[in-house]
Amino acid sequence: MTKRRQSLSVTVITKNEEDRLGSCLDSVQELADEIIVLDSGSTDHTVDVARRYTDQVWVTDWPGYGPQKQRALEKATGDWVLAIDADEVLTPELQQEIAAMLDGDRREVAYCLPWAVTIFGKRLDHGRSARAPLRLFRREGARFTDAQVHETVLLPPGKVGTMKGRLLHFTHRHFGETLYKNAHYAWLGARQRHESGKKGGGLVGATARGILVFLQVYILRGGFLDGSVGFLMAVMYSQVAFNKYAGLWTLQRQDRLQGKTQDR
Repeated sequence: MTKRRQSLSVTVITKNEEDRLGSCLDSVQELADEIIVLDSGSTDHTVDVARRYTDQVWVTDWPGYGPQKQRALEKATGDWVLAIDADEVLTPELQQEIAAMLDGDRREVAYCLPWAVTIFGKRLDHGRSARAPLRLFRREGARFTDAQVHETVLLPPGKVGTMKGRLLHFTHRHFGETLYKNAHYAWLGARQRHESGKKGGGLVGATARGILVFLQVYILRGGFLDGSVGFLMAVMYSQVAFNKYAGLWTLQRQDRLQGKTQDR
């Protein structure tokens, strides 16, 4: 690894990622001053793969996405942190861009890295796949939220930039994994909203959100340009939105029924 003006810690949280983790860590190895891996009980060889790249590997329980990423962040010592997922890979262009940033004197406190999602054998460049998640940030003053899913990074005041290089995202391995993860995320989202006391508009609201998400992903964000896989993904995102708010409705209904029972 070439010594640069500013140091970089790479953090990864894992569970059963032996088939993808090597490609992820290969893409950051030349940039990272340290690589930190937190595994939550893999039953495959994920931990063995991680230890080929770093001795900073811990096996922990699973407190949720936000708390687990915060644990990894607390172990980091670099000036900058790249919080990358095991199914993500830096392109050579993005590697060079990050290297130049670490050698420069930038005023930004964080950077978003544009995704290039690959799923079902197709690279998607539109719809929600056109997003640029925040993955790279100055360590000092940053922390992850406690969200169980869809966590975000809380940053100190400052400018957030967006890099040009792409972050390859090799998402769900097969359709069965898509169904499982989407159902899991929807239920976590429903419970999170229920615990926060948020209203969802009932089943009518759930249906409306599902329709709006489909229109947003497929039409407004150009998902139709990604062909048949783009259509499928728009439907799946729509289904997640419906299931999340339908799940919230069931939890609120359960509260009402329990309240009536206690009043008798």
